[in-house]
Amino acid sequence: MDLAGRVAVVTGAATGIGAATARMMASRGATIVGVDRNGAALDALCAALPGSLALVGDVGDEATVAAHAGAVAERFGAADILVTAAGWSTGKGVVGSTLDEWNAVLNTNLTGTFLWCRALLPGMVARKAGSIVLVGSQLAFAGGRSNAPYLASKGAVASLGRCMALDHADDGVRVNVVVPGAIDTPLLERAFARSADPQAARARSVARHPLGRLGRAEEVARAILFLAGDDASFTTGSCLMVDGGWLAA
Repeated sequence: MDLAGRVAVVTGAATGIGAATARMMASRGATIVGVDRNGAALDALCAALPGSLALVGDVGDEATVAAHAGAVAERFGAADILVTAAGWSTGKGVVGSTLDEWNAVLNTNLTGTFLWCRALLPGMVARKAGSIVLVGSQLAFAGGRSNAPYLASKGAVASLGRCMALDHADDGVRVNVVVPGAIDTPLLERAFARSADPQAARARSVARHPLGRLGRAEEVARAILFLAGDDASFTTGSCLMVDGGWLAA
């Protein structure tokens, strides 16, 4: 799939699914705008991707997103692709969560998605072309324990994606959601580390997948690449499961 001449904004680009997506899209010719609050890791990623732009900051902060979107417009004009891969979790239920913890998860996973979509959609609509891929979670569909803010945010992300797909179908903008299973990323490692027995937690997660292993970030990135590109030209409003069979089991 050729993405030459296209500008792809990837949030959460410093590590995990976001980093794998940025590298894969760059390898297909896209110019990458990486967004993350981990400045050192983001700078290292973008240094290896010629022509890319690193934007350091919180995806859930309205002023920061507005400034970053302005930088994208000034340097590149309208973005062609948006991938919202920034994510956060606390591993807590409703009773155990403080309001600050609840807000921190929703700010990154949901509000950050909303803010970046709101910032870039007008340029896509004006050009009658664009593709947005939101990163959801299989837990939003299957349910799970002790991760209430995360599950709530990812369920909302899936609903938001379907709504935007309908709102902008006539505008030439496609919106889809990729739904990963447990993917071997720093976010998942932090989740395992919160367990009393991280190795046992990892083993339980592996056992939930009929394919018998955790997913790799590159495997999700390939699905995102498909949804973002022209091969998915008749696909919008979809939730593409990349979950190793978790939801089927």
